[in-house]
Amino acid sequence: MRKIQMVDTKNQYLAIKEEVDGAIQDVLDSAAYINGKAVKDFTQNLSTYLGVDHVIPCANGTDALQIAMMALDLKPGDEIITPSFTYIATTEVVALLGLKPVFVDVDPITFCMDIESLKKAITSKTKLIVPVHLYGHAAPMEEIMEIAKAHNLFVIEDNAQAIGCDYTFSNGVTKKTGTIGHIGATSFYPSKNLGAFGDGGALCTNDKVLADKMTMIANHGQSARYYHDVVGCNSRLDSIQAAVLNIKLKKLDAYNASRQAVAKYYSNAFASVKEITTPSSLHYSKHVYHQYTLQLKGVDRDKFIAHLSAKEIPCMIYYPVPGHLQKMFGEQKNTNWNLPITDSLTPCVCSLPVHTEMDEQQLAYIVDGVKSFFN
Repeated sequence: MRKIQMVDTKNQYLAIKEEVDGAIQDVLDSAAYINGKAVKDFTQNLSTYLGVDHVIPCANGTDALQIAMMALDLKPGDEIITPSFTYIATTEVVALLGLKPVFVDVDPITFCMDIESLKKAITSKTKLIVPVHLYGHAAPMEEIMEIAKAHNLFVIEDNAQAIGCDYTFSNGVTKKTGTIGHIGATSFYPSKNLGAFGDGGALCTNDKVLADKMTMIANHGQSARYYHDVVGCNSRLDSIQAAVLNIKLKKLDAYNASRQAVAKYYSNAFASVKEITTPSSLHYSKHVYHQYTLQLKGVDRDKFIAHLSAKEIPCMIYYPVPGHLQKMFGEQKNTNWNLPITDSLTPCVCSLPVHTEMDEQQLAYIVDGVKSFFN
C-alpha cells in the first residue's frame, strides 16, 4: 500500500506529468514569465468555467481578499462580519486594512455562516459580509444576499475551499460558489481542489467597475503604465502557475467527483459509529470536500489522533483556535462573543485524508484504523 498522505500532490502531478511538463516548457520557451499567454488563457478559461464576466488573477488567496476589500473603499472602523471558525486569512486582511472584524457563529451541519447569528451582528457600522464556503460546502448565499440587499451591504465570498461547488437557489437556478456575491476570492494553494505548483489566487465579479478597480489595485494601482490612480499592491499570478492551472482546470470536476467518492466511502463506513458525526451536505450545496471533517462525541481527541498516528494515518485539526480567541485580536478580548457552536466545534473536529489519488486499499485501511479506536 502506498503511504497515506493528507494531500497527495505528487501522484496527482504524475498522472498529468506529460501535459504539465509540456505546458511549463511552452512558458519557458516563450520567456513570458509574467502576464504571459498562459495567464490570459487561464483567466478566460476560469471565467468560462465559473460563468462569471470578469476574473482577475493575483498572487494568492489572502491577496485576493485584501484586494477585494480595498476595492470597496471601506474606511477604518467599518465593521466586517465573518465567521470565527475559519482560517485566519479571512479576518487577517480585515485587521491589516484597519477594519473591525465582527465574528459570527456557524451552522453545526455545514460549518458555514449561521444566518441568525449574522442577523444579530448587523449594526449601523456594518459594511461588508464575508461568508466562507468552509471545507467545500457552500454558505447559505441566497439568504445572505437577501440580508445584504436589505441593509445595503457588500458581500465577498471566501471561496478558497470550494471552487467548483454548485449552489442551487430556491427557484432551481444553479451558480458556482464565488460568483454569487459582489466579489468572489479564491486560492490556488497546492493543496486546494484546484491547486497550483506554488502560490496563486483569483478574484471574480460580474461588476465591470469593481473588476477594473481590482485589476488596477493588483498592479500597483495603475490605469496605464506609470500612471497610478489608486493605492495598490503588487499581486500577480505568474505564467508557469497559470500553465499548470490551465491543465488542472479541465480536470476540476473529475477531481471534485473523486473527493465526493472518498467522502461517500467514509460516511457509509462510519454510519454505525455513534461517537462520530460525519459531514453532510444540505440540499442547496454540492459539497466538494476540500476537507472531510468528523465531529467526535465524548472522545479524547488527542488519544484518537495518537491512535491514528501509530498506524501512520494522518489527520488534521482545522482549526484549533477560532478567530475570536486569537492573540492578534487581543484588543477585543472584552467583547462578549456569543458563538456556542464555534466553541463546541473547536475541541471536537478532526479531518481525515481526502484527495484525488486515494485508492480503496488506503480507504479501507483508514476506516479500519478509525473503527479500531472504538472497539
